Amino acid sequence: MTALMAEDEFRTSFVRDPASLRHHPALVLNADYRPLSYYPLSLWPWQEAVKAAYMDRVVIVATYDDCVHSPSTTIRIPSVVVLKDYVKPQKQVAFTRFNLFLRDEFCCQYCGARGDLTFDHVVPRSKGGRTSWENVVAACSSCNLRKGSRSLKQAGLSLRRPPRQPGSEDLRNIGRKFPPNYLHDSWLDYLYWDAELES
Repeated sequence: MTALMAEDEFRTSFVRDPASLRHHPALVLNADYRPLSYYPLSLWPWQEAVKAAYMDRVVIVATYDDCVHSPSTTIRIPSVVVLKDYVKPQKQVAFTRFNLFLRDEFCCQYCGARGDLTFDHVVPRSKGGRTSWENVVAACSSCNLRKGSRSLKQAGLSLRRPPRQPGSEDLRNIGRKFPPNYLHDSWLDYLYWDAELES
């Protein structure tokens, strides 16, 4: 049986989406047992986790109580899986709106407000300011409007911290501060085992 035929058979026998099993995500860990990402948390639908286990790409280290069945096999639904091959994290972080907001912990860098965020050029573009990590910050609408195309001094504003380019490790650590709404008990040991202990 070819690998393609085996995968097709797998899809038809295991990967169904009964309503009762729809909400069983699997936490995906790198080969070093650290999540691939914290925010958003690296999760796969249960079907992808079962398929990856069947294709021998992951090791299942924790399961839910529920099972899925094929004509010949029963398997407990994976709740935590570990990749067999290490995925090297990117050192260079993409300059995106999401990563910018994550770097600034989803709060305005002028007043500290959360929600209704946009971004602002510290040195306005009209005055030669670049669109870069070092010159763009998260800002609430009112602070952004208040500042306009003026300098910080002219607008009477100051930064909570100077903007800088984050590394992937920086964003990973910040992401830990924003756990998702749902955390399965089996995930907790793997999410925070490498966090620094308080003295």
